[in-house]
Formats: sequence, C-alpha cells, structure tokens
Amino acid sequence: MKNLSTLFVLLFLCISPLFAQQKILESALIQAESNGFSGVVLVAEDGKILLEKAIGFRSFENKTPLQTTDVFEMASISKQFTAMIVMMCQEKKMLDFDDLVQKYLDIPYKGITIRHLLTHTSGLPDYQAIMDAHWDKSKVAGNPDILEYLNRYSPPMLFEPGEKYEYSNTGYVLLASIAEKVSGRDFEELTKEWIFKPLGMKNTAIRSLEEKANVENFAAGHLKDSLGKYINANKFHASDYTVWLGNRKGPGRVSSTAEDLVKWDQALYSEKLVKKELLEKAFSPYILNDLTRSYYGFGWEVEPKSPFGKMVMHTGDNPGYQTIIVRFIEEGKTIIVLNNNYHPDKIKLVEAATLSLRKW
Repeated sequence: MKNLSTLFVLLFLCISPLFAQQKILESALIQAESNGFSGVVLVAEDGKILLEKAIGFRSFENKTPLQTTDVFEMASISKQFTAMIVMMCQEKKMLDFDDLVQKYLDIPYKGITIRHLLTHTSGLPDYQAIMDAHWDKSKVAGNPDILEYLNRYSPPMLFEPGEKYEYSNTGYVLLASIAEKVSGRDFEELTKEWIFKPLGMKNTAIRSLEEKANVENFAAGHLKDSLGKYINANKFHASDYTVWLGNRKGPGRVSSTAEDLVKWDQALYSEKLVKKELLEKAFSPYILNDLTRSYYGFGWEVEPKSPFGKMVMHTGDNPGYQTIIVRFIEEGKTIIVLNNNYHPDKIKLVEAATLSLRKW
C-alpha cells in the first residue's frame, strides 16, 4: 500500500495544476465505464458529497445496474473497525496497547504486544496458510479454530516483534479475539453496538454468507472466466476460503455502502467514538526497534505529507472486490471507490478524484 501513497505524491509533483479540475474525474469515469469498470465512486469534503456515481452491474449475469446505495464487501477496510474496537476497549480501560497478547490468548508466540498487532509489526505467520494446509474444508472455521491451529502446528515467527512491518491478517484475528475476551461480548455485536448503530451506519454489518444472500442490494463480486466474461466470483476456486473461513472476525467480513463510509469518515473528526488524542495515535507512524518509521498506524496506512497535507488510507482486496478509502484529514477531503469486478481502472479513478479535489 505504501507504493500507492508514493504514487499520489509523485503525481502532484509531475502534473501541472492546470489539469487538476473536475473534468478529469468526469472523463475518467466515462473512460472507466467504457473499459468495463463496475463500482461506486464517491468524493466528499467536510462530509458533503461532491460526487457520487455508480457504473456497471450489481449482477453481471442478470444485468442488474449498480446503485450508489448498494452494499459491497469491504475486505481489509474492515481492519479500521477492528482497530477502533480495540481503541475503545483501551479507552474503557479493558486493556492497554502495550499489554502482551499472551495475557489474553493462549498462543505459542511470546513478546508480542497489542500495539504490534495493530501496526502489523508482530512477526506472526499467516493463519490462512496454516488453515489451508490442515483444516477440514467441509467445516466453517472461526477465530477459536484459527487459534487452536496456531497452537497445534506452531509455524515459526517471521521476525522478532517490532523488527519490521509486514502486513498480517493473523494479527487482526487476534485483535478481534482479544476484544471478545476483555469485553465478554461477541465481536459482531461489539461492532454493531459500539460503532455502526451509534453512527447511523444502517447498511453496515459483519454478515454471514446467508445474511449477504438476503440483502437484495448486495453487489456481487465478479471475476473474468477463461472466455473473458464476468461471472460471480464465488464460482472460482480462489473464492473457496471465504466459505470455509467464513466465521473469522477481525481482518475482514464487514460489508457496507459508500455513504455509510462517509458517516464513518466524519465520525473520525469528532470524539463520538474515542478521544482525539487517541485517534491521533491511529493516524501516526509506528517506530520500529531500529528507530525507523513504519507508515502504518492503527488500521490505517499513514502518509504524513501529501498534496493536501496528512493522508490516511486503506485498501481492501477480496475475490471480485477492490475497495479503497482515502482521507486527507487536514483538508476534510475523502475519496471512496468500491469495485465489484476487480478492475484495473480503480487506481486511475482514485488518481483522477485526487486531482479534481484540488480545484473543486
């Protein structure tokens, strides 16, 4: 993700401000639609939606047009909600960021703190590789099963905690499990009652496969088959893990809409969830053991210097889905792109939206 942040900065250094105008985004949307992009693009400033457009299909098989209100799989954008739940637990004095994970969970790895999990600096091995190799895929695994298999097979650490940054879905599984442990509540209930309901995010939830199927306006993820035709991503073998790991919590599984994400974005300028001094930690780089910086805070990638000042962002990637939220927090500007056919034009639309914001 760091490469994407660098690209934004270079883009502004190389392109004349004369080109930074709303027409760039309008042109990019027309071109993306022509190229077969399917998704929702939203641009906002101070919570006011400047542009919101849906192009493509909710279902390619049925040719059902996408609507701006359609629900998408968020994939790893979900991590920022997991991080917020842990931050709220900290503010409620249920835990401390520098507590050792072994204080709360039985794991075969020592010396890892909650802060290491939040910042992807834990050195934990990939849980999905372990489960893929050993789990009975006729069953649906959840966090307790993942913890059991981490203990049973105990694959080695990748590096010492705090030594470097390496993106870790395993760490966010453990964070959700810790939140459940200290609160005595199910993680799905926590996100609903502590975040989604208070913020009025009525279309946002951690949904099971069955629940998703019952959401009429759920945008299906699509991938190209061997003939270049878009079909439901669930028909591909690469999507099987979303079924047999269907009960995992923490690293993904939140589904939402672009407009609900604007509500989330605006809450992060307030103290509705946690105090501002704690939010600032979420949006700050992590200092590694060698005193260099890793530009990932608590659930957010951090770019201190962008064309609009400090930028925080996150991407999501699931079979058939690509998502991204970009927040220029000093200017109150936000870009959201939700894509449901894994299309390469996603990044072009983010770039065009960023350029357009300069002159909006």
